[in-house]
Amino acid sequence: GPVAETFRVIQGAMTEEYVRSTQGIFQFELSGDGGGTWYIDLKTKGGSAGFGKPPVTADVVMSMSGADFVKMFTDKLKPFMAFMSGNSSIIGDMMLRLSLEKML
Repeated sequence: GPVAETFRVIQGAMTEEYVRSTQGIFQFELSGDGGGTWYIDLKTKGGSAGFGKPPVTADVVMSMSGADFVKMFTDKLKPFMAFMSGNSSIIGDMMLRLSLEKML
C-alpha cells in the first residue's frame, strides 16, 4: 500500500551523512489504511526504516493517519500544518522533527 511504499522510498533516500547529522529515531503510530507502528532510524549506522517498533527507543513519536503520513512525505501536507490542525500528535524532540522535515 501507499504507506509501505513511502517507507521504501524513505529507506532508499537515506545516506550515511544524513544519519550522522540527524542522530534520531522516529516512531509513527499510524491509524487507518496501512496503519500500525512504523519507524525511521536515523541513528544506527546506515539507518533503516520499516514496519514495527524501532530497534531502540524512539526520540520522537508521531501519531497520525496513514493517509496524512503519505501526504506529509509526498509534500502535500507540511508536517507542521498537520500538527496545527490537530489531526496528529507528536511527542519528543522538536529539533529532531525539524531535521526530519529537511530530509523530506
